[in-house]
Amino acid sequence: MPKTTNKARSMALYESILELKNIEECIAFFDDLCTVGELRAMEQRYDVALLLDDGLVYTEILEKTGASSATISRVNRIFSFGAGGFREMIQRRKHKGSE
Repeated sequence: MPKTTNKARSMALYESILELKNIEECIAFFDDLCTVGELRAMEQRYDVALLLDDGLVYTEILEKTGASSATISRVNRIFSFGAGGFREMIQRRKHKGSE
């Protein structure tokens, strides 16, 4: 497949996500798109990022989420050196919660 086709298909997914109107649509969309395992892995990684942002240490995060130390370490690296998506969403949620 040409590179432009792959890029267009990728953008279509993200554009579709932006069109979701509420939590119910979001859950239904991701339930259709992902396996249960994929969803649980993404949810767990996001939970780990939230707890890292709250300043919890690995053992506390492990206890609260059941995530392996490898997952916690991976999320910590992404959280610290990634594209900034985790931090942006966490900051928005905090800001939204304080309104």
